[in-house]
Amino acid sequence: MRAHLARVDAVIIQAVIAGALSFSHLHDLAEAAGQGGWKAWAYPISVDLLLVAAWRRMREAQRAGLPSGGPRLWFLVALAASLGANVATAGLLDLDDVPASLRVVVAGWPAVAFFGGTLLAHTPRIPKEPAAPATEPAPPSVPAEVEAPHRDALPSPSAIPVPDLVADPPTVPAVALPPALVDRVQALAEEHRAATGQPADPDAVRARLGLPASMTPSVAAHL
Repeated sequence: MRAHLARVDAVIIQAVIAGALSFSHLHDLAEAAGQGGWKAWAYPISVDLLLVAAWRRMREAQRAGLPSGGPRLWFLVALAASLGANVATAGLLDLDDVPASLRVVVAGWPAVAFFGGTLLAHTPRIPKEPAAPATEPAPPSVPAEVEAPHRDALPSPSAIPVPDLVADPPTVPAVALPPALVDRVQALAEEHRAATGQPADPDAVRARLGLPASMTPSVAAHL
């Protein structure tokens, strides 16, 4: 753990030193090119911010597998401006007599940096990869079918009691008829026997008398 922290601290210290030197070189070059006061301090901030923004967008595009030509171009432009200032202030350029072409480049840098920063800021953000869908819950287990009883366990058809579906109709007791109605029944029966030579049907006699069907046994008892 301590070794890891030591490596991190060394990287941070190195970045701070390199940034401070580059910042100073850009400031000195801008001031020598006629950009005095606060403007000389704004130039290194502009270059470093464009460098960092282009680097971040380039890495995002590369991780997403998308083309990163635009961010890479602006990263190289900012890197060239920073590296050019470092080299120019290393004694290769007389800061007391800066060429007119360099003055034009320094004066035109704000427009270039503004254009590049605007393009980087309005570049569509790379969407993050969607989270993996949650695992669908397993379907509820279907209970196993009830095992059918073994054939040998079933009772034989002969052992199953079968109710007697055909039963004798219940016997309806005969109802006693009044004497006058008995005489009428016998008279109709004699009339039928005299006309046809056959005994009268109790149901026919009962129908001629207008009696209900339940009175047929009583009529038959007097024939």
